[in-house]
Amino acid sequence: MLGALLIALCAASCHSEHHEAETKGKLQVTTPLRRSTALTRQYVAQIRAIQHIEVRALEHGYLQGIFVDEGQAVPVGHKMFQIMPLLAQAEVLKSQAEAERSQIELDNTRALADKNIVSPNELALAKANMNRAVAQLSMATTHKGLTEIRAPFNGIMGRFQARLGSLISEGDLLTTLSDNSTMWVYFNVTESEYLTYQQAAHGAAPQQVKLLMANGAIFDQPGEVRAIEADFDNETGTIAFRATFANPSGLLRHGETGKVLMSEPLPDALLIPQKATFDVLDKKFVFVVDEKNVVHSRPIIIAAELPQLYAVKSGLVEGDEILLDGLRKVRDGDVIEPDLRPPDEVLAHLEVHSE
Repeated sequence: MLGALLIALCAASCHSEHHEAETKGKLQVTTPLRRSTALTRQYVAQIRAIQHIEVRALEHGYLQGIFVDEGQAVPVGHKMFQIMPLLAQAEVLKSQAEAERSQIELDNTRALADKNIVSPNELALAKANMNRAVAQLSMATTHKGLTEIRAPFNGIMGRFQARLGSLISEGDLLTTLSDNSTMWVYFNVTESEYLTYQQAAHGAAPQQVKLLMANGAIFDQPGEVRAIEADFDNETGTIAFRATFANPSGLLRHGETGKVLMSEPLPDALLIPQKATFDVLDKKFVFVVDEKNVVHSRPIIIAAELPQLYAVKSGLVEGDEILLDGLRKVRDGDVIEPDLRPPDEVLAHLEVHSE
């Protein structure tokens, strides 16, 4: 009887210790929240002017005049550089004199041909000489015009690569010219994101995007994705998108960097705090609290990751109660005292932005 009593006391003591090990204190619990929101992705971007060209010399000679300044806005047709035109002017005068001589010769030959003094072949030869002289005059005038370099479009001058008096060869770089009225912003997108974008954008309006500038401010003009490159980069597994931004104030300049913000709507997403999850190998889990306040680990599948939140694809429903804190204090099968917090209150402290 004494042995049986000792065994019973030991069993009761072990059962009490086991029960205390399984019972935890008060822990916060919440439920998933159904809400429409948006997933915003950031992409490193390169900003380019819609037109950015190198201004090069078209003729050989000394740089005689510079009529603009670095960073100056110039209108189309404005004279920027003058290469010494003396030789070109001399060629124009020479060709002009030759054209006049050929014209006189043609007139005389035509008069003689009318009187049948010269043959038709001689008249044709005089006409040919006249045409050649006119062509040479046109060429000389063109060469003279090339000594003047004018702006081909409205733009902003770049840095000068030559100074007054420099000996310029044909093709030498003088400066650059940028049309910054509209900017092209390039950013790289992964293959999976590209496929998602194409499937969602089929027949729809261009995707609206925003530009986060280097100083952390959002550019005040919206952009649109207007073009996608033809090929993927095999080394990075990405493809380049091009967004177009109006730049009426001229704030953006060619060569800047920034980040493109592209939002993807998530209608009726099932949202939970990220801190309510834990990882086991490569899977996500949550602790679900049943009607007896017992916690059970449950795997979930994530549809999208937002700041401090997960949008759940499967594994949970709206009414499920999930453990919000103390995840490291409990194990599967433990009993807790739940402190239920409304999901609106929980998510409000996480700064969730809904549509």
